[in-house]
Amino acid sequence: MTGVETAAGPVPGPVLFARYAYPPNALGYCGPDDAAALLGAADAGATGELAHLAARFEGAWPYLQLIAGCNGIGDPLDRRVVEAYWVGNALLGQVPPGALVTSLTERFERRAGRQLEPIVASVPLGGLAHHSFHVFAVYPWLGLLRAGRVEAALTVLDRCRIRWGAVLSVDGDWATVRSRGLRFDGSRLSLGDEEVETARCGDGGVSLAPHLEPGDTVSLHWDWVCDRLTPTALSHLRSCTVRNLAAVNALPAPGPAVAAEASGDPAKARLGPAEP
Repeated sequence: MTGVETAAGPVPGPVLFARYAYPPNALGYCGPDDAAALLGAADAGATGELAHLAARFEGAWPYLQLIAGCNGIGDPLDRRVVEAYWVGNALLGQVPPGALVTSLTERFERRAGRQLEPIVASVPLGGLAHHSFHVFAVYPWLGLLRAGRVEAALTVLDRCRIRWGAVLSVDGDWATVRSRGLRFDGSRLSLGDEEVETARCGDGGVSLAPHLEPGDTVSLHWDWVCDRLTPTALSHLRSCTVRNLAAVNALPAPGPAVAAEASGDPAKARLGPAEP
């Protein structure tokens, strides 16, 4: 399981979904416009409201449907399905490459045109239906930022993926975390050396991952700490991230390199046009 348990057991799937979906939603990158409603529903454990909101995340929702369907699970917000998409678990192994290619084609063929080929080409090279696949293999080709934003490509790819780290200290709504960022050599992405970053762990007393302590291993999405990670969850997240990096890097023209305009200078790299 991913992290914090309540007295009744593991955190429900809709709440777990909100923990990972809220950070980009709060920045206006994806999902419905009322991020405060998502955070409030997650804090209250309002699973019905969260289920309604989750279906409006056009990026994540089809992956949840795909993972659930391939595993014979009726609810895309089953906790195991949510965990598989954001963090990783054995359910991803039951998603055939052909099913992932079909899903991507149905979703992006009209919009991507000829760019669909490099998106789906990484699937037979080992790509998994994990959030990191969407970040590394889909995002660079389609420029999925909305609201007219243009950001440094390496920063966006690094913040948008689910990364992991060790909590060094906690001060109110902020935590100091040691984590590994992405490194770009002009053509390939890889994991860089450990660095210290500051991440939000609360907002006015509302937290995605309550009661953090130094020494906790956590997941991060954009500028938030999302959850604690068990050793098993950490292993899955690392494995899925490395596997999807390898699949994308094996392409003749990896998407991140295209997004970086082949400049070899991450500081100058830019993502493509924003999502309407």
